[in-house]
Parts: sequence; structure tokens; C-alpha cells
Amino acid sequence: MTPLNNFTQKYISALYIPDISWTDFIEIAIIAYILYHIIVWIKDTKAWALLKGIIFVGAFAILALVLNLRTILWLAGKTISVGIIALVIIFQPELRRALEQLGRKKIAFGLFNFTNKNKDERFSIRTVDEIVQAAYAMGAVRTGALIVIEQDMRLEEYIRTGIEVDAVVTSQLLINIFEHNTPLHDGAVVIRQNRVMAATCYLPLSDNAGLSKELGTRHRAGVGISEVTDSITIIVSEETGDVSIAVGGEIIRGIDEHALKEKLEYVRSGKLDAKSFKLWRGRLKNKK
Repeated sequence: MTPLNNFTQKYISALYIPDISWTDFIEIAIIAYILYHIIVWIKDTKAWALLKGIIFVGAFAILALVLNLRTILWLAGKTISVGIIALVIIFQPELRRALEQLGRKKIAFGLFNFTNKNKDERFSIRTVDEIVQAAYAMGAVRTGALIVIEQDMRLEEYIRTGIEVDAVVTSQLLINIFEHNTPLHDGAVVIRQNRVMAATCYLPLSDNAGLSKELGTRHRAGVGISEVTDSITIIVSEETGDVSIAVGGEIIRGIDEHALKEKLEYVRSGKLDAKSFKLWRGRLKNKK
């Protein structure tokens, strides 16, 4: 018997090659399609950060298994059932919204929309000018305002708490919304690309003990939404008329018109994250 025959009988003949039919390809396509949309859905919510934490914990558990760390593996085995229940509680708002979307008539058309065009578009220079003009016009007359600008993370859960507007961003519209004694002045405005999506939106308050005691509810809400999302928040103080900007849980108070416009124009070409925001804040302090 030749060495080739020995190799064939020992290895290749032992391999199991399943029969693949056209139904298997359909199942693979359906599973891949569902997994793709689950990942996109998670990435558009704050659950994405939690998922990355879960992946880190899973990688640590695999390392413990490889190194045979018995105590850690025992603890992981005892807490896994509790962890599953905790995940359901943590993701409860996202899971509820996903189930609600399944009952909508247009869900089938939305599922087949693989191109996320709105995600790639940035707001225009005109929108930047309108936001800056409105912010400092309201500051001049001590009109409080809270403007949230969406970046990569979708703000649907906060838009749903307000009143739908869905209008082109103009300085006159923003000023009218935040005018005293008008129905929409209380709460925040959420801007997506070049449109005001909703007004009177409720935002989470920051519990950061390091924030100045001078800051009121409006500023704490502006910082709070920046802590849980990647949004940019512009706050106009009703007491002083100063304009502030918050990103990633950090706030710069009393910035001038040129600095705000410069930063919003930067956002048009790239995402403004907490790290670059801190560097920018440091440069502003040095200039002062």
C-alpha cells in the first residue's frame, strides 16, 4: 500500500462531508441577515457600550478556562444565570422598542434597507450658522435653551419623549421654540442632520459630583445626555446668557461664538469624541 493510500484512508476518508442542499443556503442567508440587523440595532443604541463590556468579560472567562483558574471559573458558573437575568433588565428599554417595531407595518421595508444613508450624512454649513446664530441671539436676551445634536448614536428613545417637529433647522425656529410661555419651550430640542426632530424632550440628569454647584437642571441635563450618548449638547443659560457645550460628560462654559462655530464645523467632517473635546478645552483654557 502506497503512502498516498495510507494518508487517504487515515485522514481524508475519516472526514465527514455533509450533504448541502439549496435549503441550507437559504438558512445561512436568513441567519446572516438576522445577525446583521441585530448588530446594527445594538450599535445604534447605548447597548453597544454594554455589549463591548460583555465581550471583555467573556474573553476574560476564556482566559481563565485556558489557565485553569478554578476559583474564577466556579464563580463565573454560579453567577451566569443571574447575569442573564441582569442583561434582560439592562436591555429592557431596547428590547421593548425592538418588539414594538416588529408590529409596525413598515418594518419589512425597513429591514431590506441595507444602505444607511442618513447615518453617513452630516449637517450643512447653513445648519451650523443657524444653530450658532440662534444660540447667541437667545443668550443676548437671557432665553434658556437646550439643543442636542445627534452624532453616530441614534437618539430615538429621547426623541420619543418629546413632541415631533421634523422641520428644517433655522435660527427663527429655534428661537421661537425656546421663547418664554410657548408650548414647546420646556425641555430639549434634538437635531438630526439638518432637521429639528423633536422639542420638549426629556434628558437624563448627570449625577456627577464634580460639576459646579452653580449649574442648574438645564446644564445637568445637557451633561447627562452627553454621558450616556455621543451627542453634542449646546446649553444657553437663562440666568447669565452664557453659551456652554457638553460632550462625553465634559462641559465648557461661556464659549464664544467663533469657538462654537469652529467646533460644529469640525463635527461635519468627523466625529467629536470625549478625548478630542478635552484637548480642545485645554487649548481654550491656554488661550484665555
